[in-house]
Amino acid sequence: MAKIHPTAIVEPGAELHPTVEIGPYSIIGPEVVIGARTRIGPHVVIDGKTTIGEDNVFYQFSSIGAAPQDKKYNGELTRLEIGDRNMIREFCTFNRGTAQDLGVTRLGNDNWIMAYVHLAHDCQIGNHTIFANNAQLAGHVQVDDWAILGGHSGVHQFCKIGAHAMLGMFTSLTQDVPPYVILNGNPAAAHGINSEGLKRRGFSKEAIQALRHAYKLLYKSGHTLDEAKAALINEEQSQPEHAAHIRLLREFLETSTRGIIR
Repeated sequence: MAKIHPTAIVEPGAELHPTVEIGPYSIIGPEVVIGARTRIGPHVVIDGKTTIGEDNVFYQFSSIGAAPQDKKYNGELTRLEIGDRNMIREFCTFNRGTAQDLGVTRLGNDNWIMAYVHLAHDCQIGNHTIFANNAQLAGHVQVDDWAILGGHSGVHQFCKIGAHAMLGMFTSLTQDVPPYVILNGNPAAAHGINSEGLKRRGFSKEAIQALRHAYKLLYKSGHTLDEAKAALINEEQSQPEHAAHIRLLREFLETSTRGIIR
């Protein structure tokens, strides 16, 4: 049997793996599914059609799976999906999706989510990300793998943050952030690539140097965006050993809808 504190409320219909732990005064709604070894601390509310994977930890006072904060929401059946091995600290708020988008908010695997983080409706978060205290996402935001958001950073709706990118604390983001790039400020400005993070993830010196050169082509060369894309194609062809990293950057530029911080 799941380890459920006597003061917790688990609504009929909720599906809990036998190894789940539910702390004092927490409330689990009738459509919630929670996987193996996930631990829910005290005073946590998990509601709506919410699916949570294995080995997650939820600290106290979080609100998970509540209705989206969107005036267009009219009770449609939407979802929140959370993967495995995520750490969610105090006072976090994750909302379900809306019918106007995919209808689902997603948080992947192995993410480190600090206190007071807000994931609004329809956000799509990858794997291995870090959200520092009070990082706030508006609706429809996409955050790719290994991205880092500094404390009190705020992201405008529909923005995309590329893989391995980093936002400094108090950053106000209104456009897309290409992969590997560090940004900071209000308005946000680029300050090179996240070389320290790449080192920690096993990128070679040569790969980091190739990405530094790609960054210069995009930000320091005076090229138009189209010229920078063409230059990056040439870099892919001339450096096949680093082509996958450069291609990730170029393809992000080609799919950006809000335009990049530049």
